[in-house]
Amino acid sequence: MTSDDPVPSGVRCSDAERERTAAALHQAVGEGRLSLAEVEERTTAIYAAQYRHELDAVVADLPAAEAAAAPGWRPLLTGLGQQVTADLMSLTAARRKAMLIALVVLAVVAALMLAVHGITDEGHGPHSFGHD
Repeated sequence: MTSDDPVPSGVRCSDAERERTAAALHQAVGEGRLSLAEVEERTTAIYAAQYRHELDAVVADLPAAEAAAAPGWRPLLTGLGQQVTADLMSLTAARRKAMLIALVVLAVVAALMLAVHGITDEGHGPHSFGHD
């Protein structure tokens, strides 16, 4: 760079930032916010961009991406509980009763299997309950 060259303003964008911006465009076209022609034009602008503010301008008229779900088990278990509740509420009373009976039978069989495996000496390995 010579002293006559203008000093660029802004921070250069990375390939990963270009890919995230392109993904936002693909999501927008999937939601019906952009036409394919608009996406093609904007994608060309994304890969020609050198600075972050140029990427921001490409998606300025689109809504911000939703925040990602919090990591960990709590959101997963909450979603699972909501899904199971919704599924159970959609069942008729007779089907709910049949499902409850099946779950009770399954729990009893599982408890018996655990008890028999732990009580007898025929279990494989050190899995028995307190038996040497």
